[in-house]
This record gives sequence, structure tokens and C-alpha cells, in this order.
Amino acid sequence: MLDDRVRAVLQRLEAEDADERARGLPPSERARQVAPTTGRFLFSLVAPQTDCEVFEIGGSRGYSTVWLAAGVRYLGGRVLSLENDPAKCEAWRRNIVDAGLEEWAELVEGDAFETLAAIDDVFDVVFLDAEKEDYERLFALARERVEPGALVVADDVLSHEETLGAYSRARQTDPTLVSVTVPLDRGLELSTVLR
Repeated sequence: MLDDRVRAVLQRLEAEDADERARGLPPSERARQVAPTTGRFLFSLVAPQTDCEVFEIGGSRGYSTVWLAAGVRYLGGRVLSLENDPAKCEAWRRNIVDAGLEEWAELVEGDAFETLAAIDDVFDVVFLDAEKEDYERLFALARERVEPGALVVADDVLSHEETLGAYSRARQTDPTLVSVTVPLDRGLELSTVLR
């Protein structure tokens, strides 16, 4: 639910992100969070699903996690988020608590390639928003944790087309997927697993 606590955290994080961008901070020092319309889109993807298990690779300070966790709160489910940066992990935990979503969101701290190996859960939705040069390897690892009907959403495929154009083309030519590029904000590649 988008109650007052959730809305307050989202508004604060949006203001912080806008301030960091206005000050010209380098990407490594910014939240690097999704745009608000992408957050609403993610919420809309997971809210109608019963017991929706979401796997987020690249949680940053928790902005997208708040949207996802608020969505799964409707019909049950949870979000398992991976993040490597210790400062962002600390902010993620604080933001999830401030939003009242700790029952629906869990953080695994550390390098995704190491932490992924220890995760044996099966997920309905995977949200991929990590280092762009790692998308192919992360997709391959995440795919081992989904079943037919699952959805993988990759962010930034249009804003970083020089790096991620090949990612989108590979998904769209894979006969075991149905994949489409959605030109929302920085671009999302939505890939539904067929087999």
C-alpha cells in the first residue's frame, strides 16, 4: 500500500536524488535510483500478483525496493534485494524501516556474483539494475532462479544502449523468451521466460 510512510520515504528519496543530480555529483556518489514513473511501473507489475517473490539485483538506497515491497504487500510476497556498497546498504535498511516495509523486504549485502551463489529461492520477478557491463552474467545467474512465466526487468537499456543494446538484442532473439523494450524513462527490457 502507498500509505503516508511509504509516500514520505519516496518523496524524500526523490528530493535527495534531484539534489545530487543538480549538484553534479558523479554517478558513484549518487543514489542511481530509477525514475519515479519506473517506480510506479514496477509497483504495478507486482501488486496484482499473489505471493509475488521479487529478486532485485542492485538495491542502492532502496528507492525501487520501496516501490516493489509496497506492491507485494497487497497480496503477499517479498523482495530480496542485493547491494554491494556498505553506505548504500545502511541507507537501504533505514529507508525500508522508515517506510514500514521491513516485513516485505530483505537485503543481502555483498558482491552479487558471490551472494547469488548462495541463494536457492525461486522468483516470479527479477529486477536487474546493477553495473551495466555485468547484465549478461547476472541475467544468466538470475535465470537459474526462475521458472516459466517469470519476468525479468532490466533497467537503463536505452540510456546505456551502447552497453546494453546487445543485452536487449540477445533477449529478443532468444526463443525461450518473449522480450520487449519499453521506452519508459531510461528504457526497460521486459523478458518473460517461456522455458
